[in-house]
Amino acid sequence: MEIGVDSFASAMYGSNALSSVDAMEQLLERISVADEAGLHVFGIGEHHKKEFLDSAPAVILAAAAARTKNIRLTSAVAVLSTADPVRVYQSFATLDLISKGRAELVVGRGSAIEAYPLFGFDLNDYDALFKEKLDLLLRIREHEFVTWSGKFRAAMHNQPVYPRSLQEKLPVWLGVGGTPESFIRAGTLGLPLMVAIIGGETERFRPLVDLYREAGRRAGFSPEQLKVGLHSPGYVAATTEEAIADYYPGYAELWTKLGKERGWPPVTKGQFNALIAPKGVLVVGSPEQVAEKLLRHSEALGGVDRFTFQMDNAGLTHQQLMRSIELIGREVIPYLHGK
Repeated sequence: MEIGVDSFASAMYGSNALSSVDAMEQLLERISVADEAGLHVFGIGEHHKKEFLDSAPAVILAAAAARTKNIRLTSAVAVLSTADPVRVYQSFATLDLISKGRAELVVGRGSAIEAYPLFGFDLNDYDALFKEKLDLLLRIREHEFVTWSGKFRAAMHNQPVYPRSLQEKLPVWLGVGGTPESFIRAGTLGLPLMVAIIGGETERFRPLVDLYREAGRRAGFSPEQLKVGLHSPGYVAATTEEAIADYYPGYAELWTKLGKERGWPPVTKGQFNALIAPKGVLVVGSPEQVAEKLLRHSEALGGVDRFTFQMDNAGLTHQQLMRSIELIGREVIPYLHGK
């Protein structure tokens, strides 16, 4: 199992609020530490809100590429529905050249919708936009000269797209939430799957992952091609008690704030305790407890090829995040690979 971290480039909040310059510098330092600690991948999300600095993920990843040597660098996720697939490919092909073959893409429709009005797109076209633009992105990945037509973008007539990625086929993962259609689409296209699970119990996604694998099998793809990734909130500290004490206050504050926006009730300690329980989605605890939980998640989903922690939007300090990344590299990954 590959292990990594996804970030929304949060500038923190409350007592830990930072200037944008300091927040960005600290994020780049964490990516460098993740590389040194032996983590496999680091992802940057895409939002267009004041509290996040990730509106241009390829730029952040390019800066990180210049500071790192081994870690793979990916979007998490790129909101493809509101972007031009030509520019998306060009940006990440350029990143691939800068990083000497370490770039990847996770693309999706986006769970936050602010990009749609910002870039002049209609939410009523939510799925149609993504389907069409994914088709063009994959066409560009396969062919230097592209002929293509669609509804939402001007047609292309044997037009070349440069630069080409260093990797023969730039990795493109499909980021999904909970709709069966998205899982089936990923399987039918033979794309690796990145499942974002932020609440409840991870095992409830097993029927959807099975749909993905069955759709891929029917489309002629081998099990080795049908990779499954899992993205969930998490945090590692020296002990489970320390991890909970560090993580809970900021987590409760954040999700209570989001709840006001989306009509959810405030977070309670009882709900949190259920989420950090053995089957719960939150991967919070000591290195051994976290590693054991990841193994349980993998078993519950019939195998997980990659897991990424989302940990920097719970009000944690830069020092706490750095220690967590170091513990993941020093203790969690060796434990998993020793099993």
